[in-house]
Amino acid sequence: MRLIKVAIADDHKIFRKGVILSLRPFTNIKFVQEAENGQELIEGLAASQPDVILMDLRMPNKDGIEATKHIAKHFPNIHIVILTMFEDERFVSHLMEIGANGYLLKSADPSEIRRAIMEVAEKGYYLNNFVNRILLKKSHSKQKIIPTLNSEITLTDRERDVIKYICMEFTAQEIAQKMEVSPRTVEAIKDRLMEKFGTKNTAGLVFYAVKNNLID
Repeated sequence: MRLIKVAIADDHKIFRKGVILSLRPFTNIKFVQEAENGQELIEGLAASQPDVILMDLRMPNKDGIEATKHIAKHFPNIHIVILTMFEDERFVSHLMEIGANGYLLKSADPSEIRRAIMEVAEKGYYLNNFVNRILLKKSHSKQKIIPTLNSEITLTDRERDVIKYICMEFTAQEIAQKMEVSPRTVEAIKDRLMEKFGTKNTAGLVFYAVKNNLID
């Protein structure tokens, strides 16, 4: 099991230390950076090079929303798990769409935080029951989806297969074996899907597909 390097950004030092202490038994997780706000986090990323960030939302100087936007654009290989007290579904939708890979409430058990870290590092996203309920609600909502400039999205059979397998939590290697293509081809198709949907990462891809009823 590979070592996963983690950064945490939260303006409450006691909470940061508590999370780090609670995850200490999991020896494959190593905290490489602590930050009190989004700006401090961003300034330290080049040196700490984390695989995953645990990100609070309400912070001074640069909040978690602005920090997530910046990191998704400038550090696309770093995965972000939002760890916050905000339960409002609007925050969940917005954060997942602008680049977050998972969304947890601060009431989550250490075991779930660990699971989220592991899954975003391995698969690129983590969708728990809280997020799934919001997805399900949106998929059954009669509210009109806000159109984009590319509102008429058409998918090829291969693209439909890839998005279906991604939503079933298969890895790129596993998808390649099922479709009898190379992993590089799968990644190329995934990149094309993200461009079509206007999403930043795999989590946003899954979120968009479920919200817009693109899978059965």
